[in-house]
Amino acid sequence: MKIAVTGSIATDHLMHFPGRFADQLIADQLHKVSLSFLVDDLVVRRGGVASNIAFGMGKLGLSPILVGAVGADFADYRSWLERHGVDCGSVHVSEVAHTARFVCTTDDDLNQIASFYAGAMSEARNIELAPVDARAGGLDLVLISANDPDAMIRHSQECRARGFKFAADPSQQLARMEGSDVLTLISGAEYLLTNEYERSLLETKAGLTADQVLEQVKIRVTTLGKDGVEITGRGIERIHVPVARDVIPEDPTGVGDGFRAGFFSAISWGLGLERAAQVGSLVAALVLESVGPQEYDIRGDEFLKRFAVSYGDAAAAEVKSYLPA
Repeated sequence: MKIAVTGSIATDHLMHFPGRFADQLIADQLHKVSLSFLVDDLVVRRGGVASNIAFGMGKLGLSPILVGAVGADFADYRSWLERHGVDCGSVHVSEVAHTARFVCTTDDDLNQIASFYAGAMSEARNIELAPVDARAGGLDLVLISANDPDAMIRHSQECRARGFKFAADPSQQLARMEGSDVLTLISGAEYLLTNEYERSLLETKAGLTADQVLEQVKIRVTTLGKDGVEITGRGIERIHVPVARDVIPEDPTGVGDGFRAGFFSAISWGLGLERAAQVGSLVAALVLESVGPQEYDIRGDEFLKRFAVSYGDAAAAEVKSYLPA
């Protein structure tokens, strides 16, 4: 199954301030703040929704096609992704802008001051999917994840026009989208993915009930945090999958991306929705147990053992033959 993953590609620059921001702020001078915080730690991590999802698919043995916009500074990141099975041949390289960047400083109270530089991501709206389809020899699914909002709308319109099956995954960009744009994005989608809060926000913005959303999409996948995953859809019974067992949380960054990587990998293997949600949930657990969205590993035997503990031996037997050695 050939899957194109569209969306943001970025690097995260994370710093720690050994103190409290609140101690440096003067209440009656907030209208002219001028501060510089001396930090004691800097970590640069690979990120971006699309690249996180594609990385996870690559770890599960797929060769996802990454589609997004980056700067000339993408060379090292490209090498990393390609080394982990990601096809970067359809990534657009800007001639003028840097790759998107998230810069965040966290204090001892876990308060954060952050900036997001979209950079080359704004050029994603110029990407056509037809050349990607031609280069791949056909696309079975296009995943439209968080990106430049205009790019997301354009991708969904092109998918409908060309008959490409697609999954709508608006994520954090829901906050920036008007109701009409939300409806344009999801209309005709094979899959719609949100978390629980985003589900309510989407319905509110689009002016739709839950039943009306299912008139627009075929299958709706909602992640519920510690309560697992719910799947509803036209002509199917509701499916609920609990989270994986015995998880020791470390860092939540990229957990949702990990779920999507596992879910769509299992779909590409030909497994059913319940099994796909289980695979996605265990990949999400591996991300949660790591510091950074692309710092985990998938070892076939270990993955299978944990899968059996969480979802049973019969479920593990179905997954076994698809896992990397």
